Amino acid sequence: MAVKHFIVHWGAVLWLSCSAALSWAQDEIDALWQEDTAASPRPAVEAVPPPPPMVAALGEEGDGYRIGVRDLLEIDVFRVPELTRKVRVDARGRIALPLVGSLPAEGKTPEELGAAIAERLAQRYVNDPYVTVFVVEYESQRVTVEGAVNRPGIFPLKGRTSLLQVIAQAEGLTDLADADGVQLFRTLADGRKVSYLFDVAAIRKGEAPDPLVQADDVIVVPRSGPKSLLRSVTNTLRGFISFGTYRP
Repeated sequence: MAVKHFIVHWGAVLWLSCSAALSWAQDEIDALWQEDTAASPRPAVEAVPPPPPMVAALGEEGDGYRIGVRDLLEIDVFRVPELTRKVRVDARGRIALPLVGSLPAEGKTPEELGAAIAERLAQRYVNDPYVTVFVVEYESQRVTVEGAVNRPGIFPLKGRTSLLQVIAQAEGLTDLADADGVQLFRTLADGRKVSYLFDVAAIRKGEAPDPLVQADDVIVVPRSGPKSLLRSVTNTLRGFISFGTYRP
């Protein structure tokens, strides 16, 4: 009986000691985090304000999107439904259509491809054809997601895709992710490299807009230093607590 009370007593003492140490560690981590946030701004290639939520859309009118290999296109010929269909750009960058045959699509804008199809149809089959080309899947366009996500990798853009949708493709943030410090790196048309900083937690709450991503964007989710340190301290103390627990 005396041994049992002795083990229970020291188990309780060890538990209280570990709890106090964990509380102290949390206070120290919070203090360090506040100091680090105040003294060290987040690095950026060239910091610019986040774009409006709809500005970064792929395939918008006037944005000069160029069709690529494996893109899925919807060809609509006005008042000729038998010619309206979906086709995928093949490995050679070409598409094939009835009455039109094979023609190059890679490197053209949807408007340019529509004009090329209309020109061929007008030669023999349709008077004043009106052809519209929609990009349904942007298989040639990809984004990279790395850092504190559950499945980092390179993902294809299938139509208009937002930052949250890309993170969902990467199976979400890990427990140690710094949700308010997600960076998006982008190369602009003039060759400049810029970085945008996003607070994903605020986007999820509806407090900030969910931006659309562009081809070749690189999204980096950093690990939270305080969360990582707290996880390490907790795991270490949990080992000691488990060792000192009395089991009859």
